[in-house]
Amino acid sequence: MGLFPAQLGTLQPQYDAYIAALPDSPRGSKAAGIAIGEATASAMLTARMNDGRFGPTPTPYPSPAPPGIWRPTPPNFLSDPAAWVGNVLPFIVPNVQMLRTDGPNALTSAEYAEDFNEVKELGSLTSTTRTPDQTDAAIFWQDQAMALWNRIFRTLAANQNLNIVDSARLFAMENLAAADALIGCWNDKYYYWFWRPITAIREADTDGNPATEADPTWLPLFDPSTPVCTTLAPLFTPPFPDHPSGHCCATSAFVNTLQNFFGTDKIAFSAFSNKSCTTRTYGRFSDALQEVIDARVWAGIHFRTADMQGSVLGKKVAQYLKKHYFQPVR
Repeated sequence: MGLFPAQLGTLQPQYDAYIAALPDSPRGSKAAGIAIGEATASAMLTARMNDGRFGPTPTPYPSPAPPGIWRPTPPNFLSDPAAWVGNVLPFIVPNVQMLRTDGPNALTSAEYAEDFNEVKELGSLTSTTRTPDQTDAAIFWQDQAMALWNRIFRTLAANQNLNIVDSARLFAMENLAAADALIGCWNDKYYYWFWRPITAIREADTDGNPATEADPTWLPLFDPSTPVCTTLAPLFTPPFPDHPSGHCCATSAFVNTLQNFFGTDKIAFSAFSNKSCTTRTYGRFSDALQEVIDARVWAGIHFRTADMQGSVLGKKVAQYLKKHYFQPVR
């Protein structure tokens, strides 16, 4: 109610129906539980007042943008609707500067050319080397990341027989880690302002690199013409800078926290995507992270370096959380 007052008409009846179905207790435990929940919510809302949400956005890069600098991409040429995220106060880490990545490759470097040519080939709308399974994986992971991963956590909590305390701890650890990973990620995006593959490939004649070749009509797999199984938004290049990958920042925070929570990487799980309407199965947590890193290239929306460095950023958050929070109470 504090965060989304406009949804009160939907939330209040659901809450009231749930509370009404709970059994009353002669010791008043139901009323006590409600009081604790309300006090907890109030404490969180108070602690996060003026934390930067919906606050100032980064100063736009001077126009015209030089080669290597992000600018709105076709077909919609949209601006970032949540550029303010990078200025939000982190929940776990002391500051976002400690999460700063090494940054994108220099346009004239061999490493940049390697990334460029990989995404140009594998991420093209008309690629003949991307396999059907890779195409499915790319679309699969374009489902809303927070929702998709929290469905996975619910499955794991049930399959691993977690009690209510351990389940609460799992969800708290995972979502706090991802929150800070995305705050750090968005701060990094507007520190580097790096262009997306669709711009880089179409304007490669301006990058000063003889190992890249321009294709003025190149389109990524993530194009509105690519069919998806849902009536939700069609596929397109996300409207914010490339580096680092937001999905890889969050997924790495999630996966590394799962490894820390369960004390192992080797737990199999399956997940369903509302974007591809397919189910994919993984033998290890790390298998999912590696697939997300690859999938953003197969989608044609990220250079591999943005994915790899995003995964490093997410791991930093997870490891900081492991060392400083959610410790055993003695």
